[in-house]
Amino acid sequence: MFAYQDTRARVDVAFTDRHGGVSGGPYASLDLGDRSGDLRANLATLAEAFTGAADAPVALMRQVHGATVAVVEEQPASPAPEADALVTSVPGIVLAARAADCVPVLLADPDVGVAGAVHAGRPGLVAGVVPAAVAVLRELGARRLVAWVGPHVCGACYEVPDAMRADVAAVVPEAYAETSWGTPALDIGAGVRAQLRAAGDEMGAPVEVVEVGRCTREDDDLFSYRRQGPESGRLAGIVRVRP
Repeated sequence: MFAYQDTRARVDVAFTDRHGGVSGGPYASLDLGDRSGDLRANLATLAEAFTGAADAPVALMRQVHGATVAVVEEQPASPAPEADALVTSVPGIVLAARAADCVPVLLADPDVGVAGAVHAGRPGLVAGVVPAAVAVLRELGARRLVAWVGPHVCGACYEVPDAMRADVAAVVPEAYAETSWGTPALDIGAGVRAQLRAAGDEMGAPVEVVEVGRCTREDDDLFSYRRQGPESGRLAGIVRVRP
């Protein structure tokens, strides 16, 4: 169920793999997307494993590859907000960012007790969704952030047209990459890490970056749109401040 877990002070984080849920077929088995029809059941299973309570509140978002940051102040909203980052200072609420090759990023100041979950794909990298989330967390009191960069398609596997690579690299040069077979590529993870370093410089305190690793395209234990196509499920990065 969990590809990775960590705890820092009052903050718990995790990234899921594709095991331990109820979905079948290409979505087997812990699909946290909307296509299999099993989201509610899989969320309950995940919440219980992560928090010990199947009814623990899990905040989702309608991800649109932008840079909007939604602040979760009470129970998770219904319908979910249209955003690509969620942040909160409310203990007990689980924030989730879903992905299937894009970069799920979890952010927290474990001492202050604020947290965020970010969905960073190619358009979100260019739009600056990660720096936007960092800025809102600072407004909520964050001083020393930890950022967990979750499983995503690696630069050696994320082939793109040369013009697209040039457009992205013009904004985030660190994302420029080449596939293992010698064609133009993007390394979104490297771009995210560069933005986190820059955000730390602006804050006057480095952001501690934890690189979880694992390429979604190469790892059959993870969902990947690049490998599976439209019938790929979704993994998630999840974070909470413990009550």
